[in-house]
Amino acid sequence: MRAKLAAMAQTLTMYQVDAFTDRPFAGNPAAVLVLEAPLDEGLMKAIAAENNLSETAYAVATEGGYHLRWFTPTHEAAFCGHATLATAHVLAHELGGKGPFCFQTQVGELTVTLKEAGYSMDLPAFAPEILAPAPAWVAELFPGGVRGAFKNFENMFVELGSEAEVRAFTPNLAALAETYDIDLCITAEGEDVDFVSRYFAPRAGIPEDPVTGSTHATLVPYWAERLGKTRFEARQVSPRGGRLMATLLDGRVRLEGQAVTFLKGEITVA
Repeated sequence: MRAKLAAMAQTLTMYQVDAFTDRPFAGNPAAVLVLEAPLDEGLMKAIAAENNLSETAYAVATEGGYHLRWFTPTHEAAFCGHATLATAHVLAHELGGKGPFCFQTQVGELTVTLKEAGYSMDLPAFAPEILAPAPAWVAELFPGGVRGAFKNFENMFVELGSEAEVRAFTPNLAALAETYDIDLCITAEGEDVDFVSRYFAPRAGIPEDPVTGSTHATLVPYWAERLGKTRFEARQVSPRGGRLMATLLDGRVRLEGQAVTFLKGEITVA
C-alpha cells in the first residue's frame, strides 16, 4: 500500500519570492510553481492554504507565454500583481528566461519585462468608480471623516486626510470580513512620495497584504486625476513595506519593482 501511494505522489519545485523589494524579509512574499501541466484545482487550493501566504502562483507554459493563476489561502484570486512579478523573477533568475514574459490571466494579458534593476509590469487600468456621497459604512469605519471613497470590480477604496492617518489605522478585521463584507484599501497623499496605501483582505485569509500590485491598477488612475500627473512614486506602508514606481500610459498601468528569491524547495503531493 505504501509503495502504491508513493508511486502516485509527485514532487514539485516551489519557490518563495519577496516581491517589490531589493532585500529579503521585506516586500510581499509569494510562492511560485512553474508547472509542465495544470494541477487539479483542489490541489492548488490545498497548497496555497498550506503556504498561508497572500498568494501562491501557478504558471503553465503555453504557446507564446504562460497561463497564470493565483490562489489566496482561501480561494482563487481574480487579479494579483506581486505574485505575477514573483513568477517573472523565477522564470528569469531561477530558470534562465530572457523575457518579456506574457501571462494569460482572468484580467487579460499581463506582461513583465526585465530592466537593468528589476522589472516593469504592464497591467490593465481599472478606473475608479467614485462613490459620492460615501456609503454609510465609511462613516462607521472612519468617524473622523474621509476625503473620498471609490471602488473597482473587486475592492473598496477610501482616501484619508494624511499619510499619518493611513499608518495609524487599526481595522476591525472580523467586522471587515463579516459585517461589511469588503476588502479595503486605504490611501492618502504621501509625505515624501506621491501617495501611500494599505490593503486589508480578511475574507481572502489576508489580514493585511504587505505590498499589493493589483490595487495600484486603480490607485494610479485615481491619483492621476487627483494630482494631475501620470508618473508616481508610491509606498505601501504595511509593516513589511514596499516601494513602487508607477506610470499611467495609454490606458494601462506600468509598475516597476524588484524581487529577491527567499527559498527554493520541493514539495511532495499526491
